[in-house]
Amino acid sequence: MRAPLLFLPIFALSTLMIASFESTAHAEDFDDMDADDAGKKKEKKEKKSKRQAASPEVREIVKGGYAKANVGGAIYLGNFSGSVKPGTSLGLSLGKDFVDKEKSSMAVEFSFAQGIHNGTPFKEAPLVGVYIQGDLRTYSITGVAEWSFYPGRRIGLGLRAGGGVLFSPLLMDPTYYQDEVLAGWGIGDPGYHNTPHPMGMGGPTFEYYTKLSHFSVGIDSDVFYAVGFDLGTTVTGTMKYTF
Repeated sequence: MRAPLLFLPIFALSTLMIASFESTAHAEDFDDMDADDAGKKKEKKEKKSKRQAASPEVREIVKGGYAKANVGGAIYLGNFSGSVKPGTSLGLSLGKDFVDKEKSSMAVEFSFAQGIHNGTPFKEAPLVGVYIQGDLRTYSITGVAEWSFYPGRRIGLGLRAGGGVLFSPLLMDPTYYQDEVLAGWGIGDPGYHNTPHPMGMGGPTFEYYTKLSHFSVGIDSDVFYAVGFDLGTTVTGTMKYTF
């Protein structure tokens, strides 16, 4: 009986040693697995960083050469305001962005625009003190420089300024105008309809870039002054296609 009893402490000690060894082995295995996971995560992170560095940021707008159409209204603010009614303004433009940054851009633009207005009949000109033929049709050729900034990915706000020349052709027979209209007014030719008028213009712009990245829509608002003619303003909606 004593021999088996002697083996009990030895058996208990052996069991404790084996349990301790197995727990240590498992702990080392867990550490190794954690180390492998950390290495894999680090490797994935490095690969992702390399891909981001290799691929440039995708922009949702296109800049470059463009064509633009303007449709809206125009009104005279100076001497003509009492005799010429608000009318329509139509324009076609060609331009190019020569500065293209993520948050700002600059462009030059050349435009041809037409204005159409109804006016007081020429026989009533002495009553209003504005000696024009009545209804007006104007044509202008202008060049502007525009600076814009982008508070959002698809929204552009800008300012533009420039100048050009405005024409308002005579809409009646020149002989009748000389012999009947000017004679009836009792004045010489005021020069509204037979000479070009240098003009300056400028104002704010708004532009929204649609999900069709080459197309944008917006609003141009300009104040203009034509020397020897009058002060006026136009507000037009725009549609632009960038090549």
